[in-house]
Amino acid sequence: MLDEVIVHGRKDRAFSTLFDLCDRITRHRLTETGSAADMLPNILSTARLSPGLELRLSGIRLSGNNTDDLVIAHDVPFATRARAIAAERIGVAPDDPALSVELHLGSALYFLARYRQAHSDTVTQSDSIPSLPSPAGQTPGVIIRWFDASLGRAVPQRDGSLETARDSASAYALQAKADNTRKAYRAGVRAWCAWADRHALPCLPARSADIAAFLADERGRGLAPSTLELRRAAITYLHRLAGCAVPTADAAIGETMTGIRRTAAKNGFTPRRKAAATRDILATIINAIDLSKLSGMRDRALLLMGFYGAFRRSELANIEIHHVALVSKGLLVTLPQSKGDRQGKGVEVALPYTQDQYCPVKAYGAWLAASGIQAGPIFRRVRKESTITSHGDGRKIGQWPLTDRSIARIIQNRAGAVGFDRKTFGGHSLKRGALTTGMDAGAHPVKLKRLARHATYAALGDYLELGDPFDEHALTQ
Repeated sequence: MLDEVIVHGRKDRAFSTLFDLCDRITRHRLTETGSAADMLPNILSTARLSPGLELRLSGIRLSGNNTDDLVIAHDVPFATRARAIAAERIGVAPDDPALSVELHLGSALYFLARYRQAHSDTVTQSDSIPSLPSPAGQTPGVIIRWFDASLGRAVPQRDGSLETARDSASAYALQAKADNTRKAYRAGVRAWCAWADRHALPCLPARSADIAAFLADERGRGLAPSTLELRRAAITYLHRLAGCAVPTADAAIGETMTGIRRTAAKNGFTPRRKAAATRDILATIINAIDLSKLSGMRDRALLLMGFYGAFRRSELANIEIHHVALVSKGLLVTLPQSKGDRQGKGVEVALPYTQDQYCPVKAYGAWLAASGIQAGPIFRRVRKESTITSHGDGRKIGQWPLTDRSIARIIQNRAGAVGFDRKTFGGHSLKRGALTTGMDAGAHPVKLKRLARHATYAALGDYLELGDPFDEHALTQ
């Protein structure tokens, strides 16, 4: 069945070309009706065309530009055959109302397939669909660009229209995912599309057997099971946003992942956790820092604030001057965004004064005084040669905040400088160290949970580094 017949250029020339290709019965029907526009889709739906026509998949609009139509078949003789090929490419039933097949008449004759909207039964209520057209069946490059554009969509300015309101709802729904989650999903979709393209497999919609093979191959490259779960989640999210049936819930994929985890455990694999930078370890690291350099002043403040606030590296990177308030008992840091703050209400984190040289409040004040920073991000790039007396015109200190990766490298390098294995430390070391120190000091779980800003107590276990298992054994006290 044809949904529409579109004529480009002169109608008489287009129909002359069409007549030459049509079978005898179709020619007769066209002559009888006088080629009435409203009758054309019905008549040409059953026409046999010889030679057959190209079948194209309509390009989509991305970032203000239109992608080219994609030729997916040649010598297609019937509209029904065009619909079947397009449906197979996109991964839907041939009678799916979201699938549209048009016949275009002009200097060139061709079938054009479109995928107009997502399936209501394959998209969960919480996953609002972007207004961007679905890239189902498109090339890997288009799919990656579409996914990046979808995740990066800004909330449009209100104009009172229903369309804009729906676009806004979609944009807000995408913002429900944390920045690091969106970053991991982008990496996962890029990895999947590159792998599928390399093996000449469809990226979207994907087949469950292909995804299982992809996960197995990625494990063969040495990726951890946790990374593979992120890959799987990214592919799931891609399909939901595109309105395609989600293949990742297939039992074959679940069994593949179970087998990967069991085999990894049998072979001695254990999840790599970053070492906890406890108070004693942190003191050793800080004692070795050269405070005559601006980078030393910055890193001392970063380490102490990160420890006493149990901050994630991304949270440290995003702290700005106006987020910090000096009160009688210390510092109050307001985090406008935090992984544990699912409602986006903002979180206040208390950093107390301490009675030793490892006070986060004093370290923060010393860094601001030395750097001259009065507004904007607190932790910024510093030229290596900069000293406290050399910053003068301010060009020794960058304008933009450190990235979360830069903060992880700072922690690693500072740990390595005093003899620790730098590879075992990272962005989570300060948070793990703070919670482990609190646990060892006998802090109540309620206080640890509040410090960690976790939604559940179960999440605490991932951050606690247990000591000697023989100490305080439950049956020897």
